[in-house]
Amino acid sequence: MNEYYDVTLKQARLERLKGFPNFRFEHVDLTERDRISALFAAVAPETVVNLAAQAGVRYSLVNPHAYAESNLNGFLNVLEGCRQASVGHLVYASSSSIYGGSTRMPFSVHDSADHPLSLYAATKKANELMAHTYSHLFGLPTTGLRFFTVYGPWGRPDMALFIFTRAILAGQPIDVFNHGKMQRDFTYVDDIVEGVVRVMQHPAKPNPDWTSADPDPATSNAPFRIHNIGDSSPVQLSRLIDVLEDALGRKAIRNLMPLQPGDVLSTFADVTSLEEVIGFRPGIPIEVGVPRFVEWYRDFYQV
Repeated sequence: MNEYYDVTLKQARLERLKGFPNFRFEHVDLTERDRISALFAAVAPETVVNLAAQAGVRYSLVNPHAYAESNLNGFLNVLEGCRQASVGHLVYASSSSIYGGSTRMPFSVHDSADHPLSLYAATKKANELMAHTYSHLFGLPTTGLRFFTVYGPWGRPDMALFIFTRAILAGQPIDVFNHGKMQRDFTYVDDIVEGVVRVMQHPAKPNPDWTSADPDPATSNAPFRIHNIGDSSPVQLSRLIDVLEDALGRKAIRNLMPLQPGDVLSTFADVTSLEEVIGFRPGIPIEVGVPRFVEWYRDFYQV
């Protein structure tokens, strides 16, 4: 509920949840250690899904401390809460951005990812390392999901699809970085939700074949797992804009720009491990997802 982007959008999302049985909203900052501890003690959850973080690659260039406070201190408080409450499974959002400077495609969780290109990415990598520590020391089952460019209804206004839609409808030019040649593994929100819900039901287990002589970064001899969750179909940014133009019935004014600091050229998810564990892989293409987003956007903003 912070003011990183439009709070009214967050409130509107929240209103949709309030009618569900057993749903309860607590307005607590993850960095408020005592309140987080008290909440875990009061609820005693069996499973925890942590999707809360300071998001955004570019914002981390101008406000790095927000990422340390929320993504590091906040995540530590979640881990501590899980330990104290003997939680059966912690599922948390990591990010495809941690692959950083790697150009080996598709991105595999079994490859090292030690060269992040933004502080945001570095904090997400740190979350995975912190989770492994708690899995090792305290037997806490943890599963990290590296999200790949999530989009769809109710999405974030700082993401490209949202920014492009707003500008095109207003007749304003859009900044197209790397001249539209960047590739992204755009993943529709319904696929993300399906993956998260299924993963919740499969607590991480130790890998009996793991060896310290040849350590697998995605597993451990502790109850720790990492999975990619992405569409596995990279799309050029220029192609996304083409599909968006069709959905809007308007042409974009494209302002071609060089690559931005912190951005990566391409993302491409290998979701083999995810599919092996939960029997599901994302598959909703942008030709379906983008029109659904546009329909929601027009309705929500009455455009």
